[in-house]
Order: sequence, then structure tokens, then C-alpha cells
Amino acid sequence: MFIEVCKSKIHKVRVTEANLQYVGSITIDEDLMDAANLIENEKVQVVNINNGERLETYVIKGERGSGIICLNGPAARKVAVNDIVIIISYASMDFEEAKSFKPSIIFPDVKTNSIV
Repeated sequence: MFIEVCKSKIHKVRVTEANLQYVGSITIDEDLMDAANLIENEKVQVVNINNGERLETYVIKGERGSGIICLNGPAARKVAVNDIVIIISYASMDFEEAKSFKPSIIFPDVKTNSIV
């Protein structure tokens, strides 16, 4: 049996941009991606703490060290700049493997979106 478990989580980052005219996705600082074990084009769930919105999209690599968290395309309507979001990815794995799996969870500085 396979189940879905939390693979990666960026807990509480600040939205720095919302670009309605872009094709779609979420742009994430590459430092945050590395720390959370996320890769470009990976599917993620974005949970907005400010308004309760939840959405699924995919990751685009942002400039390393920039602190960028930008919701693009239609997802830009679900956030406002300075909203606080949680970004989560999931993995499907065997039930027994999932029992011992440890997700990559990071807690960046919410003011700068940098790794503390």
C-alpha cells in the first residue's frame, strides 16, 4: 500500500510579490528550495495564513538569496504582498517506508525569508 506523506515544508514565509500576468506557479528563492529539499517544477500546496486560501501549483526557481516568494498567474489573486504562507510538498511511498521517513521542514525568518 502506498500513502502520501509530507515531504517538504517551508513554514511561514512572507509573500514578496504577486504577478497576475505570469503564466502560473510560485517562484521561491533557491536557498529556501535547497533547504526544504524542493526542486523546480515540483507540485506544492500553498496555504495562506492571512486569509485561509489553499492552492496547488508548481515551483519555479527564484534568485538565490533574494528571499523571493512570488505567486504567479491566477494564484496571485489568492494572496496579497506581505501575506504569510506555508508551502508543502508531498511524496507517495510505501506504508512501511513512510513510518520512518523524516520530512525536510524549515522555519525561515518571516521578515527576510532567509534561513535562520
